This record gives sequence, structure tokens and C-alpha cells, in this order.
Amino acid sequence: MQGWLRKETLKVRIETQCACCSEPLSIDIDSKLNVQVHNSDANPLVFIPDVDFTTLSDPSIINAF
Repeated sequence: MQGWLRKETLKVRIETQCACCSEPLSIDIDSKLNVQVHNSDANPLVFIPDVDFTTLSDPSIINAF
């Protein structure tokens, strides 16, 4: 979202682990919502919620779901 607002290409790296097997995961997501997984044997499900922030009244998107 910030990338679109600033008209810049931004990227975030998420370092986490699998909830099932505890294997580490490294995932990049850019401002065009392209996803790159850095672990060759990992195939995570990546969900990017479609939230209209102009009408969101909840304190966070977690509360909205």
C-alpha cells in the first residue's frame, strides 16, 4: 500500500517459521504483491487480505476478520 501511495517500489522480507514443522521461512513481498519464497523446499500459502482501509473501523485488520 505504501509503495502505491508513494509511487515507489517497496519490498518487505518476512522471516518466520512453519506452524506445522517449525522449519524457517523467508518470504519477500513487493508493493505489486509479488511473492518470492527463499526456501527451495517450501511452498507456503500466502494470503494477502483485501481490506478497504478507508472504511475500516476496527483497530486492526485482525479484528475485522
